[in-house]
Amino acid sequence: MPGKVAIVGVEQTTHAERLDKSVRELVYEVTRGLLDKLGLRADEVQTVITSSSDYWQGISCSNAYYFEAAASNRKDASKAEEDSALGFIYACMRVLSGHFHTALVVGVTKGSEIPSLSTLTNLSGDPFYQRPLGVDDISAAALQAQLYMQRYGITEEQMAQVAVKNLGNALRNPFAHRKGKLTVDEVLQSRVLAYPLRELECCLASDGACALLVASEERARGLAARPAWVQGMGWGTAHYYLGDRDLLGGALRPAAERAYRMAGISSPSQQIDVAELCEPFSYQELLWCEQLGLCPEGEGGRFLESGATAMGGRLPINPSGGVLSANPYVARGLIRIAEAASQVMGQAGEHQVPGAKTALAHNMHGWAGQLHSVVILGS
Repeated sequence: MPGKVAIVGVEQTTHAERLDKSVRELVYEVTRGLLDKLGLRADEVQTVITSSSDYWQGISCSNAYYFEAAASNRKDASKAEEDSALGFIYACMRVLSGHFHTALVVGVTKGSEIPSLSTLTNLSGDPFYQRPLGVDDISAAALQAQLYMQRYGITEEQMAQVAVKNLGNALRNPFAHRKGKLTVDEVLQSRVLAYPLRELECCLASDGACALLVASEERARGLAARPAWVQGMGWGTAHYYLGDRDLLGGALRPAAERAYRMAGISSPSQQIDVAELCEPFSYQELLWCEQLGLCPEGEGGRFLESGATAMGGRLPINPSGGVLSANPYVARGLIRIAEAASQVMGQAGEHQVPGAKTALAHNMHGWAGQLHSVVILGS
């Protein structure tokens, strides 16, 4: 990748229900915390990119409500609607352009103050054909899960094991919303929301904000002893209409290929040490592992059962607990990047993967993974 850009610091709120603070206060909490951690003044941040959603915040021009809390006063600043991973990529491109040396990226959602995930994700569909059918994130995911089971023999037990692993990992993450030591039977006995998906296999609606600072090579070395260097980025989107897509194909493979090519990765399963994947539904972690080339096609379930993706395994997946453990919807992509950066910076605390030098962060957006982003970070 021409030029160099790095993450030099990250900050998160806790992601459980935060009735004590407004959206603006959550944004200020992570912005102030990050700048204090790095010893920077607000005027040393040259550009700001925030991510929020008019739908998910219940207000038009949602960034206007909190923008000044993100140190954006009198700065060249912008907003990436709904997808904070794309906001991060936009910030990186701003720094790589040479016009800025530092860029603050912030993502925020307050799930406790908005309608249900089903109500809001139903709005992703067009108003004439898809919305009236009542399609939402969960029903679209259930269709994808059933096709995955039929085509490759993925089992309900394998899907439940993802929830067991990730919610268990979340016990070591102080920011997680949902966590617990569960058994496969306990997951399978939880309420069916849309077959084959059980309640413990589906993400919650969480409150939370995340911020990170991107810096040019010139500034990064003076701001962090061990920056997380951005080695590759890729993104892509599939067809808008759910019925016009191959639900087991889509945009992730080409997005990953772009990121790998930029990062010089030819064997992702061998060259990546840890991955943070966006898995709002348990089976998606297995499917995304296949499409990212971390295991062969159709082998996601067996890859999990081998222990490779567990803490202490060959390639730990979601040591933070992933989206199943915390889902501030718009912020979740930036959280995946922040968690991956923390791993290669050696700052992940109790869920640190020993010796992690190369990390993959992934985000998805839209029904059944309509849009995907992939970021490769190195120490």
